[in-house]
Amino acid sequence: MGYYASMILLIPAIILSMVASARVQSAFKQYSQVADSRGLTGAQAAKLMLEANGLYDIQINPIQGTLTDNYNPQTRTLNLSQGVYNMASISAVSVACHEVGHALQHAFGYAPLRFRNNIVPIVSFASKISWVLIMVGVMLLASGGQQYGAIGDTVFNVGVLAFVAVVVFHLVTLPVELDASNRAIDQMQTLNIVSGDEVKSAKKVLSAAALTYIAALAVAVANLLRVLAIRGNRR
Repeated sequence: MGYYASMILLIPAIILSMVASARVQSAFKQYSQVADSRGLTGAQAAKLMLEANGLYDIQINPIQGTLTDNYNPQTRTLNLSQGVYNMASISAVSVACHEVGHALQHAFGYAPLRFRNNIVPIVSFASKISWVLIMVGVMLLASGGQQYGAIGDTVFNVGVLAFVAVVVFHLVTLPVELDASNRAIDQMQTLNIVSGDEVKSAKKVLSAAALTYIAALAVAVANLLRVLAIRGNRR
């Protein structure tokens, strides 16, 4: 299968990615209009959850953007977007508590998170060079010379390994994100941040967000299959 023909393998994953993006935007917007019964903003809910678990030294910061929320384990900061930090809605408290879930994972040594954090530099480098190695390998294999062909085969295989690293990263990211959401829901109920039907609404927000990570994994796997299809064609 050629380079361009192989792109057909990406189509289902791309469609899933578009659906996931639309769904998370829709869910966040819908439940941004539903007030949290306690009137807590995302920042207040995050602070409550952090302190309930003995984490008093994590700074909560407002940041620019939409759904750019994150927990930074290096600086031990919780960074919440504009629609989360100051907003008192189901969406805001759900997203904020999800990020606190990552802080809890970090504080309590959650193994999949440690593994993901450790491979971030490798995956970042691999994602940058993977297609370069693939294309160089294809060109060398196409040269027809035995010597260049052998080098091209090696270069191509290294490119494949780079794609495998990216897939592994997305594979381990999925349970990390699901665990953070589960921690958030449990804590939100325990601390009475949400109650009654609000729990169902919070789960809908976080389930929509989880679909984006499933889509990212699907795209990574599709890209790997695409590379393997190109490799098979070149043999």
